[in-house]
Amino acid sequence: MKLYIPILVLAVLAFGFAAFSVTIGTFAGPKRWNKAKLEAYECGIEPSPIPLGGGKIPVNYYVTAMLFIVFDIEIVFLYPWAVTFNQLGAFGLVEMVTFVVTVLIAYAYVWRRGGLDWD
Repeated sequence: MKLYIPILVLAVLAFGFAAFSVTIGTFAGPKRWNKAKLEAYECGIEPSPIPLGGGKIPVNYYVTAMLFIVFDIEIVFLYPWAVTFNQLGAFGLVEMVTFVVTVLIAYAYVWRRGGLDWD
């Protein structure tokens, strides 16, 4: 039970800070509301009605998200490898070179197909 006390204290502090921030924001924040502030934020573009079945979103958004995930995972694997490089020896080097070459082939494929071009 003693091991969970720091976690409980941190959770109480986090909840307290969140509650304090929301409460003080309502009291200290500006109270000047106008029509523009009450509308949804659309980057300066007039909001357009959304079709019933939803709107079409360009595939480039999804490709960019997937590429981010792929390269983020690559970094997740590269960092521990770099930390333990001396203990892994040649086997670790060969495995990581294989991994990086595989990711670079995927990157070159996406680049050649135009996945990184924004029109």
